[in-house]
Amino acid sequence: MKSINPANGELIKEYPEYSPEEVKRIIDDVHEEWLSWKTTSFEERAALMHKASDILLAERDECASVITAEMGKVINESRAEVEKSALGCRFYADNAERILKDEVIKTDFSKSFVSFHPIGPVLVVMPWNFPFWQVFRFIAPGLMAGNAGVLKHASNVMGCALKIEEVLIKAGFPKNLFRTLLIGSGQVADVIENPKIKAVTLTGSEPAGSKVAEKAGKELKKTVLELGGSDPYVVLDDADLEQCAKTAAISRNLNCGQVCIAAKRFIIVESVAEKFQALQKKATEELVIGDPADESTQLAPMSRPDLMDELHEQVEKSVSMGAKVLTGGKRLDRPGNYYAPTILADVKKGMPAYDEETFGPVAANIIVKNEAEAIAVANDTPFGLGASVWTRDLKKGERVAREIDSGMVFVNHMTASTPAMPFGGTKRSGYGRELSDYGIKEFVNIKSICIQD
Repeated sequence: MKSINPANGELIKEYPEYSPEEVKRIIDDVHEEWLSWKTTSFEERAALMHKASDILLAERDECASVITAEMGKVINESRAEVEKSALGCRFYADNAERILKDEVIKTDFSKSFVSFHPIGPVLVVMPWNFPFWQVFRFIAPGLMAGNAGVLKHASNVMGCALKIEEVLIKAGFPKNLFRTLLIGSGQVADVIENPKIKAVTLTGSEPAGSKVAEKAGKELKKTVLELGGSDPYVVLDDADLEQCAKTAAISRNLNCGQVCIAAKRFIIVESVAEKFQALQKKATEELVIGDPADESTQLAPMSRPDLMDELHEQVEKSVSMGAKVLTGGKRLDRPGNYYAPTILADVKKGMPAYDEETFGPVAANIIVKNEAEAIAVANDTPFGLGASVWTRDLKKGERVAREIDSGMVFVNHMTASTPAMPFGGTKRSGYGRELSDYGIKEFVNIKSICIQD
């Protein structure tokens, strides 16, 4: 497993894979640690989680440098990711006890209530695009609920995985409560089979999610899956076009477009299409492309060359089928995995830019006649992760938001995640929820207790 700098193609470090015997030993250690951890109080857990938050903030720049070096994220975005991870830790440290307190239910029994109990070690399978935040989206609620975890991180960000483990140990968490497994995808099935692993959470691609769900289903173990998205960005005829276009460029190109909830399909009512596309093109072409470690850079390289090649194939095929390149549409002639920020116009159903997720800096513009057609096109996708709607009429925005088949919809704002709101999708974007009250309850035993005198 190799960590390679996407900005220059240089090898950062190579990691030897753990043997199956080593993996089993680690899982045994984590399970043994969990038997003690599950008996700790919320107060004890919260103190450690607050400490982890403090360490993340104190070591923000160091953590951010690891993220930027390994997966190419712009340094300012990397710092923001570390800060968001700290925020997630604080949210659950402050709210887990409230969320998981007993719920009294009125029944014919003398006393009846629901209590929430940890289930044990969870396998955490995470991607490279947000190598800290994705992991802390489990760590904060998972450990506060009394669970433990083993992390199978993406093979190109193992330095991030080990740094996260280091932060938790510095915070005072037991050494074996959350461990990194230096393994490739070939060993994931064996980990799921291990009887001491009680559930699986995965963020990643559809194929990866399908394989994990199939294996976990066979083992009768719960899964939470956050998969791909082809998020609609609906521009209605009364939108604030200046703000809408500026945000469009940011939303599509954040993290070099490698975001599950990034705006990908721009659905524009025809009466404002010409003006919106001119503003969108201008905002996109003004993005500063460069070294992700440079403070002035706004668009960094893609994480891996194979992903850049796949993206370019989608662009070329869409163009061959009639899409027009408004800007970009090519690899940049420089070292590293740099792809020009791209806008494709006249995108139609049947083109890859319409039908598939484009995981990189490529916007697909689709022109529609009116609001009704905009909603129909927004829902004409196998995905359902996030969406955004732009209109000056907030009542209209709320009505349209309710009609879009998606796990999250934002009105006059780009899609985003926050610890207080549930995060997840529908259709082929997965199932289950992370974050908020809903996320922490995904991996607990919801126990009904009824007492009759």
